[in-house]
Amino acid sequence: MATNVLILGAGFGGLELATLLSERLQGEVEVTLVDQSETFFFGYSKLDVLMGRATPDEIRLPYARFSKPGVEFRRERVLEIDPATRRVVTDAAGYDPDVLVIALGAGYDPAATPGFAEGGFEYYTVEGAARLRDELAAFDGGRIMLAVLSIPFKCPPAPYEGALLLHELLVARGIREASSIRVVSPQPSPIPVSRSVSQALEQAMADRGIRYTSRHRVHGIDPGARVAHLADHDEPYDLFIGIPVHRVPDVLVGAGLTTDGWVAVDPATSETRFPGVYAIGDCVEAGVPKAGTLAEAAARVVASAIVRRVRGEGELERGGAGTCFVEFGADEVGRVEVDFGAPGGPRADLVGPSAAFAGDKAEFGAARRARWFGMDA
Repeated sequence: MATNVLILGAGFGGLELATLLSERLQGEVEVTLVDQSETFFFGYSKLDVLMGRATPDEIRLPYARFSKPGVEFRRERVLEIDPATRRVVTDAAGYDPDVLVIALGAGYDPAATPGFAEGGFEYYTVEGAARLRDELAAFDGGRIMLAVLSIPFKCPPAPYEGALLLHELLVARGIREASSIRVVSPQPSPIPVSRSVSQALEQAMADRGIRYTSRHRVHGIDPGARVAHLADHDEPYDLFIGIPVHRVPDVLVGAGLTTDGWVAVDPATSETRFPGVYAIGDCVEAGVPKAGTLAEAAARVVASAIVRRVRGEGELERGGAGTCFVEFGADEVGRVEVDFGAPGGPRADLVGPSAAFAGDKAEFGAARRARWFGMDA
């Protein structure tokens, strides 16, 4: 009898896991992949929307194109999870799988920062990136503040990519000299795990006249007065951009799966404290950043664990490694090789930036569009 696997969430981790199980265990597992959305998009493509390089419709990839032997995709919203019994209830059905994999990601809580929902902008959602794009088109100069509002957050380089691309946009519009860009983050450096990436980003910001302040947090904003509230003083702004507070979906909290706000797993297996229940991707607190490439790595770990469960053999793969790309502007991209399981501790080494790596980033996306959605371009 085939093993039933239910995957909740069709992001990087869910898509890759469903694909791996189809490849490795075809005929031995029956996989159901559930997501409440109609389409998928790469997180970094929101920068393309922000910069006017693509429209929201152009970056969306329809789940209707996802077709793998032994895998059924269902568009449903998860309402209840009982991890002790692996019972899942959606708005359309109930499930009792042999193996449950939670890959529901992390959402945003703009209201957690006073004033932000009313008077701030963000580019972590497609809609937010489009809204900020339109605001920037009407912006005629002034003080821009870009603040990381809490940690952890998705894609650690994204705030700094945003700042560098904002500089490029203002230069192109001829209003850079009439503007200032200020980046504020509670972290000690842009990418704390990597000295080389942090130094490169700090130097890039300094070269462009972007003021960067670490170890500071914006606790709220006053949209009427246009001031940001820091711990011991207020700072004025004309345009406030925030990396919003992240949180797991409420259904995971209600299921008792979270500790300190995130789902805890065994870092070697990605299994939760409930047997047969795994969690991967942005909803997890596993000592690695929230990034698509690391969600893919976790999917490989879980796939190998399911192979061992089904066949009683096979090696458990190691996660925590992958490749990230960082946009520096001027068509230059840095390539970062990350490995959080490296001997001697986590490593994240930067190569570039270079115009050549822009092609590598494009190929990264093209390979996954082909693998998951059968799309050549």
